[in-house]
Amino acid sequence: MNDPTHHTNRPADDGPGDSPRHSHSHSHSHSDDPGDTLRATPGDSLSDNPGETLRTAPDILLFDMFGVIARHQSDAGRARLVVAAGVPEAPFWEAYWGLRQPYDRGDVTGSGYWRQVADALGTGFGTEQVARLIEADIASWSGVDDTMVTLIGELAAAGRRIALLSNIPEELAVHYEERHTWLKHFQVRAFSCRIGHAKPEPGAYRWCLDALGTEAGRVLFVDDREENVRAAEAGGLRGHLFTTPAALREALRKEPRLSA
Repeated sequence: MNDPTHHTNRPADDGPGDSPRHSHSHSHSHSDDPGDTLRATPGDSLSDNPGETLRTAPDILLFDMFGVIARHQSDAGRARLVVAAGVPEAPFWEAYWGLRQPYDRGDVTGSGYWRQVADALGTGFGTEQVARLIEADIASWSGVDDTMVTLIGELAAAGRRIALLSNIPEELAVHYEERHTWLKHFQVRAFSCRIGHAKPEPGAYRWCLDALGTEAGRVLFVDDREENVRAAEAGGLRGHLFTTPAALREALRKEPRLSA
């Protein structure tokens, strides 16, 4: 998962989130539909006319989870975490996000992560407190967007190839697997904690392409974070910067191979 700094549910006085930051200022061309941020990667397919680049139609959808299908942390969930930690809010979030990428990647366990957070805050978390923090953390990320779950089901029913690439720690991955049957719709489920790569690391996208047995230009990657979309595009995938389910549906409607 990524730091939701640029989402409205994060208070303005929160500490900095995980790196790398959103720092790109150049833009891509868009269609006439302002909600359609579907992008073509130059060089996907070349015609017989030298210098002419054609758009390759993707036939696989690769979804991010948090901020697209699942929701970012609620205000109540975030508040519960701060209370469970018993430390000031700003330094808590700085440590939480600053140490998150290795936890998402599976380099450390949940208890290891929270003890690193405690060390960064100059305090200590006992065993019971760590258990409460893990429980509160899972609960804070447990909300889903039913509209998107419906779309996933429609795509699967229509025979579309769909896959999932999520930055997620092991404890949260298990929580979702135990409670959400819609995960079965995905041909590939690439959880960062199990593949050893977390977005926007290039290895995360390469792992998915290898697992799907396809070339990059056949995949449309859907994520709500600009840096993750740009990293996918740098690897040759197509990108859609997710804003709303309606905008995504409209983008897919223009791609016959992908629409439900």
